[in-house]
Amino acid sequence: METLAATYWKPVYRYLRVARGFGHDDAEDLTQDFFVHAIAKDTLAGYDPTRARFRTFLRVCLDRFAANARKAAGRLKRGGGLVGLSLDFEGLERSLAAGAADGAGDPEAFFRREWIRALFEGALDQVTATCRAEGKTTQLAVFMAYDIEPHGDAGRPTYGALAKRFNLPVTQVTNYLALVRRLFRRAALERLQMGCATAEEFAIEAREIFGVEA
Repeated sequence: METLAATYWKPVYRYLRVARGFGHDDAEDLTQDFFVHAIAKDTLAGYDPTRARFRTFLRVCLDRFAANARKAAGRLKRGGGLVGLSLDFEGLERSLAAGAADGAGDPEAFFRREWIRALFEGALDQVTATCRAEGKTTQLAVFMAYDIEPHGDAGRPTYGALAKRFNLPVTQVTNYLALVRRLFRRAALERLQMGCATAEEFAIEAREIFGVEA
């Protein structure tokens, strides 16, 4: 359950808030209830990889769960919560307020986009923790400045500008970017594999999202 929730709770919450129109409190409760219910009732045992990808199957299960909750006109009794996970619902609310989840006209496309967003967010958190633990804070800062931080109308900084900013040779900027990008891709692929039900699905998703053969 921890693996399932860690991989999917962000897109589930955003989907309930934006695509299905639930309020903050209801979406928070339903997100936690959904995963507890899915495990307790063995809902996911019905997955057939020949009919759909796992994330699509999960979204359909979520739609049914949310519809049943609305019909009941009340919240299901929470099954103990998602133990061991820190679910930052307030942080997601801030991202929604900033327009991070606009355009929910196509539920499948919306859920896929939010799933990929959560995949990248989780990978970035993992890489950040790894670099800090290993003393690679400058490498991380170069990566963040070039690949992650918004650049506005000026566009990305040049390698020369980064070299001057961080007091590094240009060749070192190149090496630092390559290092952290490798860490990021590895972390993202690991999380992608956790969110796929079969090796074949993982290979297809890796090809579509990263353009690589996994």
